[in-house]
Amino acid sequence: MINKSMKELTPGNIVEELDKYIIGQTDAKRAVAIALRNRWRRQQVEGVLKDEILPNNIILIGPTGVGKTEISRRLAKLAAAPFIKVEASKFTEVGYVGRDVESMIRDLTDFAVNMVKAEKTKEVQSKAEELADERVLDLLIPPVKKPHTPAGQPQQFTEQKQEEVSSEEFQNQKTREWMKQKLKNGEMDTKMVEFDSHTTPAVGMQVLGPMGMDDMGINIQEIMGNLMPKKKKKRKTAIAEARKILAEEEAQKLIDMETVQKEAIKRVEESGIVFIDEIDKVANSGGKGHCPDVSREGVQRDLLPIVEGTNVNTKYGIVRTDHILFIASGAFHVSKPSDLIPEMQGRFPIRVDLKRLTE
Repeated sequence: MINKSMKELTPGNIVEELDKYIIGQTDAKRAVAIALRNRWRRQQVEGVLKDEILPNNIILIGPTGVGKTEISRRLAKLAAAPFIKVEASKFTEVGYVGRDVESMIRDLTDFAVNMVKAEKTKEVQSKAEELADERVLDLLIPPVKKPHTPAGQPQQFTEQKQEEVSSEEFQNQKTREWMKQKLKNGEMDTKMVEFDSHTTPAVGMQVLGPMGMDDMGINIQEIMGNLMPKKKKKRKTAIAEARKILAEEEAQKLIDMETVQKEAIKRVEESGIVFIDEIDKVANSGGKGHCPDVSREGVQRDLLPIVEGTNVNTKYGIVRTDHILFIASGAFHVSKPSDLIPEMQGRFPIRVDLKRLTE
């Protein structure tokens, strides 16, 4: 991925970057480059007009191995956009056992949440590492405990005790600073240390039904895990490993997951890319396929509102699909794009034929 802002990424620059990874296929590169640039242009528009500018979805037509998926994947990396690849043949019509088409948006949102979470973790990493080092130092050099002075003790006795504690705290602080420097220099990496690690209790619950719980947008284990207190587990590892584990725990505390989820949903809605492979497998082809035409057409009709723009319920909130870019692909050996239902054809106005690779 090149370090350029989208303002600097003209269609020519995008094609130039894609040329580093994909041989030939200039027409396909130009089509996706223009689609990506148009999304950036839309984001510069303000007011109600912004909602009226819809993405031009693309169908890439060509045999296996010519670079259809790679073009989309590299495009998503270039734009730092949430990206997911799905296979149309894996989905079933609503009412049948299998994955429903809305699950692709839920998976895309999961990906976006992980992407934003990783970015936020990177931002707080140095602070988390500092806090982790303090926890390690607490294990190696426990803080000085202030003694309890019983009531009725003479004033002189109390002052003497306080002086002793202050002196001990001073020595303790000097030792901590010396030890902290040794930690940062890696001089204590191999020393073993025992510490408490927080673990989420496993929830032994299984829900049986025609759809998986992930497809319903409900994560029972996550809900129950939040309700139940986190357990402390004793672990004994080398200090180098302990610092990593504790830094991860501290980073989780520093990240506001509500902000992460809001940012993730915004990215999905504004710049998400869904690559639908094997779209030709759900096109009607005179009964020459592996599944009945009614099921093929049913999947297309379920897919249509997602591509047109609808609201999908995810465990992070409602996601609008109006401005997600959909790139479909297929070999179209048996069927052709015109075998898709007319409404679906209208939602993929740009069609590009990819050439077979020569030696």
